[in-house]
Amino acid sequence: QVRLVESGGGSVQPGESLRLSCAQSGYTYRPYCMAWFRQSPGEEREGIARLGGGKTSYADSVKGRFTVSQDAASGTLFLQMNNLSPEDTATYFCASRSPGTGCPGGPILASQFPDWGQGTQVTVSS
Repeated sequence: QVRLVESGGGSVQPGESLRLSCAQSGYTYRPYCMAWFRQSPGEEREGIARLGGGKTSYADSVKGRFTVSQDAASGTLFLQMNNLSPEDTATYFCASRSPGTGCPGGPILASQFPDWGQGTQVTVSS
C-alpha cells in the first residue's frame, strides 16, 4: 500500500524559511517522478515543483525561492522554501507517480499524479 506523509509545516514570519519533507513507502522501487502542490481555501490546487529523472520544474510563483530535492536512498522528497511571504500560506501536499510511468513535462498538474499525501499546513504571517 502506497503511503506519502508530509512533515515540516508550521507558522513563520515573512522572509523566513521552512523545509518540508515527504516520506514515501509502499513502492517496489523509488518513485521516479514526484511533485509538490499547495492549496489555499477557496483556491485550486497549484503545482509548484516537480522532480523527475534528476530534472526539476517550478511554478513561476516559487521559482528562485523554493528548491525541490530527493534523498536517493530513502526516496524522501524535500521542499526548501526560502523568503516566504503571506502569499505562500497554504496546505502543502506531495504527490507521486508510480515507478515506471515516466514524468510528464509542461505544467505541473494534479491529474498527472495518482498518489497523494494528507498535506502539511504552512502559515506565513507577521
